[in-house]
Amino acid sequence: MPNTPNIQHDPDHQRFIDGQAQLTYRRLNPGLIDLVSVQVPPEQRGGGLAGALTRAAFAYAAQEGLTVRPTCSYISGAFLKRHPEFLEQVES
Repeated sequence: MPNTPNIQHDPDHQRFIDGQAQLTYRRLNPGLIDLVSVQVPPEQRGGGLAGALTRAAFAYAAQEGLTVRPTCSYISGAFLKRHPEFLEQVES
């Protein structure tokens, strides 16, 4: 059974982390955040960690009133197809 994610926000380095897994982002302007990359080590893949990191980033964006630009291919592809509820936060 996969471990429960322990996601931490590291705003100084513009990332969300859980051990060696991370989602990196860039604040492009006061109202826009670019979700650049999700990286999960091979031994941790398949347990929902990438999705948990992405949900944490979307929650942060919502809390801060930010529009999301998902340049990461995982987020713009698989994640948003499985979770269309986040599309309203995505840059049009």
